[in-house]
Amino acid sequence: MSASIDYNKYEAVIGLEVHAQLLTQSKLFTSDSAAFGGLPNTHISPITLGHPGTLPFLNKKAVELAVRLGFACHCEIERENFFARKNYFYPDLPKGYQISQHTAPICIGGHVPIFTEGNSRNIRLNRIHLEEDAGKSIHDLDPQNTMVDYNRAGVPLVEIVTEPDLHTSDEAYAYLTEMRRLVRWLDVCDGNMEEGSMRCDANISIRLKGDTSLGTKVEVKNMNSIRNVKRAIDNEIKRQIELVEGGERIVQETRSFDASNGSSFPLRSKEEANDYRYFPEPDLAPFRITEAYLDEVRATLPELPEEMLARYTQQLGLPEYDARVICDDKATAVYFEALINATPHHKAAANWILGPVKSWLNEQNAGMEAFPLTPTSLAALIALIADGKVNFSIASSRILPAMITAPDKDPLAIATELNLLQDNDAGNILPVIEEVLAKYPGKVAEFKAGKKGLIGLFVGEVMKLSAGKADPKLTNELLMKRLNS
Repeated sequence: MSASIDYNKYEAVIGLEVHAQLLTQSKLFTSDSAAFGGLPNTHISPITLGHPGTLPFLNKKAVELAVRLGFACHCEIERENFFARKNYFYPDLPKGYQISQHTAPICIGGHVPIFTEGNSRNIRLNRIHLEEDAGKSIHDLDPQNTMVDYNRAGVPLVEIVTEPDLHTSDEAYAYLTEMRRLVRWLDVCDGNMEEGSMRCDANISIRLKGDTSLGTKVEVKNMNSIRNVKRAIDNEIKRQIELVEGGERIVQETRSFDASNGSSFPLRSKEEANDYRYFPEPDLAPFRITEAYLDEVRATLPELPEEMLARYTQQLGLPEYDARVICDDKATAVYFEALINATPHHKAAANWILGPVKSWLNEQNAGMEAFPLTPTSLAALIALIADGKVNFSIASSRILPAMITAPDKDPLAIATELNLLQDNDAGNILPVIEEVLAKYPGKVAEFKAGKKGLIGLFVGEVMKLSAGKADPKLTNELLMKRLNS
């Protein structure tokens, strides 16, 4: 049946809910450890388990991290805040309810920019709110019973909810990539989807292109990577279109994605807000955010990726591609920032980061934090090239590896010891040029007949015979003068 369906006449409408685990040492309402891992049920206390007579108390660091993220996402920060109880009964929720913000999210509105197919646009946010995480049900340790680990119960989360602004899985992929970069950049969350510290649920509906009304939405959960979110969205869009085309009704429900076969299956009918019987949390007093506190948090914000990108392209004149790759990773951006403060050769600095440095990191399967050279050392190597003492090829293939082996050693000293300093003496280069031209009389004739592109061949041969030591610029000038004489 699917072969006859015109999938292109439909448009998907997608909203995403991202849960990001905050980088606090303790849980949202107790001093229990919020660290990942640990033996099951060791990061717990009577407060985590909701024992009678225990009272929660708010983690101030979690509030600060939520406000940081709100500023970065251009949100309005709610001054008057309180928590609510969200009631549902599930084995991994020890109290029988979750403490969450419902009526008054700490961050309202805002947007996150995404970049797809050469175009940039803003994805609107509905809210960012604070809540505690649930525990973890484990179904594969015992054939008869489900095990429950409450270590994660009570860990602080922010839930970041978009408006239904996304229409393709590619846009969802770009949004999640940007959100993961942002929470890592701000040190709000480590963004590790495999460990569950960042999780995403997708609300998906379809409609005919041109329609403005929203269709029946289906929520898809349990996606442990950005790639699997993309796969799940594509699968759900296709499933819904085929249901409609087959004359069936789309049911509002929550489905789970099976990454092993790329399909989904129903979990339960989708709850509405009134199913959770929200009411203000009686054990926690409301909290007020002052203007002075907002000024303090705002002062701690680093330069954001989009601001850094604009500065690199507009002030430094870097190509947008170079600037985007550098700003994709905070550690790389921090290193590059120190590098451009140590050298005036900004484009050369970008070329080194995106070329030899990135290649070495890829070979080591490591991040920028593992690169052994300081920005000052790399700047000294760039200066050698700018001063005409070595060429880029020699610097990247010979001197850089030697510097990595001995990070404290000066690149000029290495170049001298290895006899790699560039030869700027025309008297030494001219005999090599004559040898090359004598070797290729036919090519010389073709050059003189108008095939000027052959100059690259001659320069390459001179460089080869001189073991890379001939100054390429001087070699080019001497060759042109000799060939045109």
